[in-house]
Amino acid sequence: MASPVLAQPLLLGMMRLLEYPELGEPQALLAFIKRCVERGLNGFDHADIYAGGRCEAHFGAALRQAPGLRQRLQIIGKADIVPAGQDCSRWRVKHYDSSARYLRQAVDGSLTRLGVERLDGFLLHRPDPLLQVDEVADTLNDLIASGKVGWVGLSNAEVLHCQALAQRVPLRCNQIELSLQAQQGVWDGGLHALQAAGLQVLAWAPMAGGRFGERLRSALEEVAADRGATANQVALAWLRELPGHPLPILGSLRWERIEEALQGVELELDRPAWFYLSAAARGHEVA
Repeated sequence: MASPVLAQPLLLGMMRLLEYPELGEPQALLAFIKRCVERGLNGFDHADIYAGGRCEAHFGAALRQAPGLRQRLQIIGKADIVPAGQDCSRWRVKHYDSSARYLRQAVDGSLTRLGVERLDGFLLHRPDPLLQVDEVADTLNDLIASGKVGWVGLSNAEVLHCQALAQRVPLRCNQIELSLQAQQGVWDGGLHALQAAGLQVLAWAPMAGGRFGERLRSALEEVAADRGATANQVALAWLRELPGHPLPILGSLRWERIEEALQGVELELDRPAWFYLSAAARGHEVA
């Protein structure tokens, strides 16, 4: 497998950025970003649809307070989802658009809102059933050649979605939902296939949005007590044991949550503990 395109303990997801009043002013957000970088967290995961672009704009306003900081960050963008409210057709329907025109406009829009000249990474946000491989590959390769994008990848894609496009463009990662509550790729060979294809796995909702069931929560607490850790640290350790060592995208921007995750990055689980948690989440032991 190629070396991972992102090498840090975790990524920070920007989807809920505007939900944190303490980060509501550019200077406050700037201080937060600097604090993250000091702790080895320089990757920030954006998308054009997060709060209708306002998350990118707020992040950009913070960066404008300290332009030199940009060089220390890894900024990821995503696009191709068109919310119903942004559909200009008579149908007003949520849909995907991976056309060359749309993707170029989306990248330019993100660059403008963020106030940067390049996205370090750019992902197709959802698999588009109408995706034209040659058109998309040419577009992505052109974006890389122009310097507007450093590298490209996919999001929420299955292995079959990756194969045709990967023949024409160097895909570096696939961002998927992955947690104790979302284990499908763990058991169907999907993670191994992505690893074989050289794609780093970025795991969104690694804590299942805090919606662990009662049985799983109890099991996490048991393992945590045994290992002198917290339940959240154990849930992330379970994820890191997977093939390719998926990189979790932390959705919470509460500093205590970030610090908790960082303090648990060295935690490892033995096989029985890993399978014990898996069974608690799935509701049954392995065959």
